[in-house]
Amino acid sequence: MGVARAYAVPQPLAELRADVRTLAARLPAATAVEVMDLSTGYSAGYNQSRSMPAASTIKIPVMIEVFKQLEAGRFNLQRRVTLLESDKDYGSGELCDLPVDTTYPVSELLEKMIDISDNTATNMLIRLVGRQRINRTMRELGLHHTVLTNDVRTASWDVRQELRSSPSDMVRLLALMAQRRLVDAWASGEMISILEQDEYNTLLPEPLPDDVPIAHKTGSFFDTLDDVGIVYAAQAPYVIAVYTTGLPSRGIGRTFFHQLSSDAYRDEQRLAAWRATVGIDTFAVGDTVGESVSAHVPSDVRYWRSGTELDAGGGQ
Repeated sequence: MGVARAYAVPQPLAELRADVRTLAARLPAATAVEVMDLSTGYSAGYNQSRSMPAASTIKIPVMIEVFKQLEAGRFNLQRRVTLLESDKDYGSGELCDLPVDTTYPVSELLEKMIDISDNTATNMLIRLVGRQRINRTMRELGLHHTVLTNDVRTASWDVRQELRSSPSDMVRLLALMAQRRLVDAWASGEMISILEQDEYNTLLPEPLPDDVPIAHKTGSFFDTLDDVGIVYAAQAPYVIAVYTTGLPSRGIGRTFFHQLSSDAYRDEQRLAAWRATVGIDTFAVGDTVGESVSAHVPSDVRYWRSGTELDAGGGQ
């Protein structure tokens, strides 16, 4: 981004980059991280382009394709989808225990896919929009590592290879969403609001102040913890994506997430103070869907954001 290149690397950014590298390198597990400041485009990363098991964070691309097809008029939020036996996955959620031939509106399936990370709801939506179309949309968005080669089938070890993404891909998606440029402004706001309702908040949100909203999606296997999101810190909004796998224990993983999230938040606050000294305004955050607020920054670093409801879960 032009503004980011117009200045020498500020000390807070150097500290953020050092903190990310140091913490990630010390974790006894495969790790990939990226943090991007929304006001400048500055980023810090560690193995950020590494393909990793996406677990339930793959539900963000599914949600994006649903909203893309909603925008195209292929169906609406009231469209009812019939539960098939082949949709059921018992790894997370409640629909797997319900009778086949039950129908659910797209709006409810989106909520269940995100709020409680329901895998069966996810498979129903994948069937509705088409797995190949999801993959094609991700390619069109310039993502290189995000792919679904199967539905969500958690009983198989292969799920680790079938659902893949990377921090760089997720940061790109979430930055576009924060800019209200993912599908369109309305869809971006709706998706942000859904992600704000994630019921699993034990990773990136845990060490943040209670008044800092985060629109995020978690994912997990027994040795894998993932979390990706937009952190709406008042003067320092940023996007963060963290993937880990091969963890010795979830406790070690959670400790890593908490330290990384805490350090990123602190360094972003310091970066915000630096921005104030050089006259770069803060990324603007709207309060409601349909309301866009322009930040007073050069046009190549201008973003918009809004909010409403819905979410994408990824259980712990």
